[in-house]
Parts: sequence; C-alpha cells; structure tokens
Amino acid sequence: MSAPATFGPLAADGGTPVRERFLPVALPSVGEAEKQAVLETLESGWVTTGPKAIELGRRIAEASGAAQGLAVNSCTGALHLALAAWGIGPGDEVITSTWTFASTANVVIHCGAKVVLVDVDPRTKNLDPEKVARAITPRTKAIIAVDFAGQPADYDALRALCGRYGLKLLADAAHSFGARWRGRPVGSLADATSFSFYAIKNITTGEGGCLVSDDAEFLARAQVLSLHGISKDAWKRYSSAGSWYYEVTAPGFKYNLTDLAAALGLAQLDRHPEFDRRRQEIARRYDAAFAAVPEVTTPWVHPDVHHARHLYTVELDLDRLSVDRARFLELLKAENVGTTVNFIPVHKHPYYRDTLGFRPEDFPAAEHAYPRIFTLPIYPRMEDADVDDVVTAVRKILSHVRRSG
Repeated sequence: MSAPATFGPLAADGGTPVRERFLPVALPSVGEAEKQAVLETLESGWVTTGPKAIELGRRIAEASGAAQGLAVNSCTGALHLALAAWGIGPGDEVITSTWTFASTANVVIHCGAKVVLVDVDPRTKNLDPEKVARAITPRTKAIIAVDFAGQPADYDALRALCGRYGLKLLADAAHSFGARWRGRPVGSLADATSFSFYAIKNITTGEGGCLVSDDAEFLARAQVLSLHGISKDAWKRYSSAGSWYYEVTAPGFKYNLTDLAAALGLAQLDRHPEFDRRRQEIARRYDAAFAAVPEVTTPWVHPDVHHARHLYTVELDLDRLSVDRARFLELLKAENVGTTVNFIPVHKHPYYRDTLGFRPEDFPAAEHAYPRIFTLPIYPRMEDADVDDVVTAVRKILSHVRRSG
C-alpha cells in the first residue's frame, strides 16, 4: 500500500475527511445463520438456560482444549465463579495485572479477598512473571493472567510459579478465544479459563462468557454457584427428565446464560475460522503499512503464539509529535475513524487509587504506555478499503503533527 506524498488540511481544520462515513472501532459480524439459529430457538420454547447453553459450554471446551465448559452470562461471571468455587475469600490475596478492564480486579473484591496489582511486560502488556514472583506472599492463593488484545500470557512461567507456591492459575481470556501458546490452545493452559462473548469479541452471544477447566469437581461447584446455588439447574427442572424439587446448597449467584444467547454463540462458533482469518489479514495489513512509520509502534507478537487479534493497538512516540494522544484521537474522529483506549490501568481508577492506595510509581511500564497507546478498528466486517482509510487517516494526521527537526 502506498500513501500519498502530501495531504490536504485536516478535517478538524476544515479539510475533507478521509472517509465520508464514520468507521466504528468494532462491530459484531452477524449473518443469516445466526438469525436462523435464534429464530429456531425462539420457536423451540427454550428461551432461557437449556440445551443450547449446555451445548455451547461443551463445544467451547472442546475448541479450547479443556475437558468441560460452563456457559455463563459474562466473562466477569466466569471469573467470579472460579474464585468462589476455589473458596477464595477474606484473608486471601489474588495477584493480577493492572493492565485490564476493572472487572478482573473487581471480582477479587467481590469474594472478600485482597487484590494485588502488578505491572506488565512493556512489549505485550501481559503480566510480568518476575514482578508476579515478587508480589507473592503466604496469603496469596491465586494468579489471574490477562491475555491482552488476544496474545496469551507467559503461561509456562506463571504455571511454574503456581506449582512452586501451591497457587491456582486463572486465565482471563476475554480477548484470546482461539489463541495458542506454543501450540497449545488458550483454555488448556491454566487451572481454569474464562472467555468473553460480549458484542464485539471474536465470537459473540451479545452478552455472555464461558468457564472451562479439566477439573470436573471444580466445574460442578461453579455450575451450582452459577444459578442461585440450587442443586438442579433450571432446564432439567422444567424438562421431562427433571423434578420440581430442588435444594439450595450454597448462596449462589445469577450467572446463567440463556439459550437465545447460546444459539447465537453456536452459530458464531461455526464461523470462527473465517473470522480469525480475516482478523489476521487486517493485522498484517496494518503491520506492513506502519512498519516504516517511526512515530507509531505496532504490536509486538511473541514468535511462539497464535494471536487472536481481538485488538490492534499502537503506541505513539509523543516526543516526535506536537499533540498528545487525546488530541490525536480527536483528529482521527474528525477524519471519521473510530478509536478507543484499552485500557485505563486499574490502579488509576479512583477506587483502587484512593481506597486501596495503589501508587503510579509501582507500575512504570503501564504508566509509560497509558498516555501513548490506542486501539485501531479491527473486525471481520471491515473491507480492505476500510483498512486503507485508517492507515491514510493516521498518516495524514502525522503529516500535520510531526515535529520538525
């Protein structure tokens, strides 16, 4: 792809935008197969948790190399269920990354445990195992690894730490369904793995997630906790194989997934190979387009992983620019290109900063990356022309905000 040698005025300054129509940073890819699957489920009478939800859990486990899976209403729910099923609570500590959405840390608080945030590897934005090792205390019970953008964490190093100290390893794989670490699928690398099927994830159920594990006893506890702690799940109670009688065996939650959502997810799962291929293609186009642009650093990918490419993030070299990241994103929006920032580090949010006392100086890698990083559009519905427009818009803005000399 070749860029024009010169560009006209920025759209924000009265020039013509690169695109006529706004390009969102992400959109779901839903077609006729998904519509038909949902319609058939509506007509079946099973609109809440039923056989489709059970099938989705089974198939996600199969696809991710785990023995069993439990479909739930969110990745957050899956994370919470895992910690609760392990009995993590007051007096315990759980280590996780500051570079994640706040729900990863919130669920630790919900269990009554102490969340311990650590800094990340500057290249991947995944947990830095050396910093994790320094954060382990006698009260540590689990580590939650976060696969940022779709790149698996260093599971070999984290598993070694867990084995040495007798800890549980929980994978927050909200971004990494379909990813692989050294040939092994995410889902087979930790004691338990939580996936997200939110609207813009690599496959979607609208809202939803899944918890997978090889530990049948653990997953059985999680299943009971996922629906009020009752001894029989709802679809069995209302089927010919069930009974009206049930017992509440624990104070559980309401994390079950509906069959309507599961039907959508099953149709999406069938299409996942084509979705993955397209995400890889878009990432390659971005890599090539920005390879010789010194103001932009593209994502570093470990040579031994298959990246799920849920996000495509770049970092700006602010020393070379006359604007900050916020202004750069405003200029992109004026060119009709959508962006977002993944993430605001957890330690910067008021609750974690003010109530729990996390300090910026404890997170140098995250503090360096946060003012510079942002996410470009990447999703299967994008055409090559859309990708070219994003690249052109970035180059156009750089031509105006690049420092001379």
